[in-house]
Amino acid sequence: MKYILGTKISMSQIWDEQGRAVPVTLLAVSPNVVTQVKTKETDGYDAVQVGFGARKAKNLTKPEKGHMKTLGSFQLLKEWRLNNAATEKVGDKIDASVFKVGDIVAVSGISKGKGFQGVVKRHGFHGGSRTHGQKHSEREPGAIGGRGRAGGRVSLGMRMAGRMGGERVTVKNLEVAQVIPAENLILIKGAVPGRRGSFVEIRGE
Repeated sequence: MKYILGTKISMSQIWDEQGRAVPVTLLAVSPNVVTQVKTKETDGYDAVQVGFGARKAKNLTKPEKGHMKTLGSFQLLKEWRLNNAATEKVGDKIDASVFKVGDIVAVSGISKGKGFQGVVKRHGFHGGSRTHGQKHSEREPGAIGGRGRAGGRVSLGMRMAGRMGGERVTVKNLEVAQVIPAENLILIKGAVPGRRGSFVEIRGE
């Protein structure tokens, strides 16, 4: 299983061999450091924990300092569950070269927060007609109760206006368009979740 943590830089485009523009997302993936290796014998399952990014050591708690020891001060720790025993050891580094062009990956991240939104934008409602006696209901949700459902009360799970975005989103079947190990960059075809600078998880499928 291939995996790495990174940050989203921005979107751009490259050109393929046929001269066609290909939209890509640039991901910065400075080397991940293995901070812990879990096994079935000791923990009940196989997994690898890696650290990414850097922050000031004074901002670490004592448990974090004891856990990371001399490995560094990381912004993010992520555990990857494995189907088989890990081949990595504590202190090993994982960089962009683990992926190659053409690999199919899944990318997870926190989507952009869009604040409080109505049902048209949040759920794709069509809104009401502008005719037949309606005046200001083009983007209203319509009736939300009645019809003998739940005794006339609003049912649980009713799609309504509310906070939109800021959720963990995973996009699968993305293709690695280019890998630049010297600059710790991975270019992914298409868009990935999150704003610029946000953390993303990349794993091979």
